[in-house]
Amino acid sequence: MMMKRFVVPISYLSHPTFQDLLRKAEEEFGFDHPMGGLTIPCREDAFIDLLASHLQ
Repeated sequence: MMMKRFVVPISYLSHPTFQDLLRKAEEEFGFDHPMGGLTIPCREDAFIDLLASHLQ
């Protein structure tokens, strides 16, 4: 599986849907990544849909 990097506005950090996704990421992968970034536990298309519809 090829992983991609996404940059999201910092304002998304206060959105409840994005916060839920960050909590799931912490539970599943933790936040200690030597290369930086976070691994988000969802498919790429689901993440893009979330960004496009729920966070605008």
